[in-house]
Amino acid sequence: MESIIEFEEVIISQHAKIVLTDVQLHIGTGEFCYVIGKSGSGKSSLLKSIYGELEITRGRAIALGVDLTQINRKHLPQLRQQMGMVFQSFMLFNNKTVRGNLAIVLRATGWEEDALIETRIDEVLAQVGLENHKEKYPLELSGGEQQRIALARAILNKPKLIIADEPTGNLDPKTSDEVLYLLRDLAMKDNVTVLFATHDYRLLEKFPARIFRCEKKRLTEISLSEFYP
Repeated sequence: MESIIEFEEVIISQHAKIVLTDVQLHIGTGEFCYVIGKSGSGKSSLLKSIYGELEITRGRAIALGVDLTQINRKHLPQLRQQMGMVFQSFMLFNNKTVRGNLAIVLRATGWEEDALIETRIDEVLAQVGLENHKEKYPLELSGGEQQRIALARAILNKPKLIIADEPTGNLDPKTSDEVLYLLRDLAMKDNVTVLFATHDYRLLEKFPARIFRCEKKRLTEISLSEFYP
């Protein structure tokens, strides 16, 4: 199995303060993994370090074959084009249609031909079950539908890795489950690696996967039986 993320003895800091120390993290292609922990425990900092938002100065840190300790800031967009990112806030442009929200990302990442752009938009909307919502505006959609559009946006460039930072935080349990089904389906069918940070521990039992816990400045892999003794 190809490695997507390889962290060894990594120290993650923010504002000169150590958030996580001695991080050991090895994740392969197509794996679905949870990151859990209390607020302020380092979940988001871990994810930010993977997509280059937080600089790593200690340890060995490889993501998608890129050495994060050596990467030049101007090369970060190239790394992030191989990733899809989904957050708790949907970050959609309310003055643009669903089509417009997706098209702007494709054009910004080098897509030029209108026909190819339309085809790709249709493909990702079908994947998230919203193929009939292309001409709607975000505020005409439910919270769950908006998050699905955010997920569609994340997979436009067929990423190898999806980083999801509390994507179900504003959603009800039923809608949260729907988002999880979509992400798990992507991981299995398209061999996409998913790193999913969450406070919703109900999901861990309903959708079992590898679990990493941030606690006391450490990242530890735990089993479901340890979490639910």
